[in-house]
Amino acid sequence: MASQSQHPIHNYALLFSQLTPDNLPEIAKLVSADMVFSDPFNLTYGKDKFIRIFQHMFDVMENPKFEILDVSISSRAGYIKWRLTGKVKKWKQIPIDITGISEVINDESGRITAHYDHWDSASQLLVFIPTIGLPTAWLLNLFRLK
Repeated sequence: MASQSQHPIHNYALLFSQLTPDNLPEIAKLVSADMVFSDPFNLTYGKDKFIRIFQHMFDVMENPKFEILDVSISSRAGYIKWRLTGKVKKWKQIPIDITGISEVINDESGRITAHYDHWDSASQLLVFIPTIGLPTAWLLNLFRLK
């Protein structure tokens, strides 16, 4: 695996596994100025907004940690399977335990140009939030095969 660790997407995944507020500038060095990021709650364009997403994560979460479960690289993109754990500062009784996949694209120079997160916000997050949790659980159950 030593030879694969030189690929920009492997380096990117490694930094996410060690992400702290202090090393966000290191992530910024790996992404292009016109970086595109999307997840179930955000669609942003530009390096500064991308970094703000993760600054915001550290603002609202206590001890967020990305565990990288797998990395796969094709000729067109890389796919990083991850697990995010931590707690929401306002609702510490709600543990965050989200598993997802990031589709990551890099350009010829190795800079990351796009990062698309794919994860189920309804079953992995919204059902645990007071007030909207019950209706979300009801809706999920409505479509679940019995």
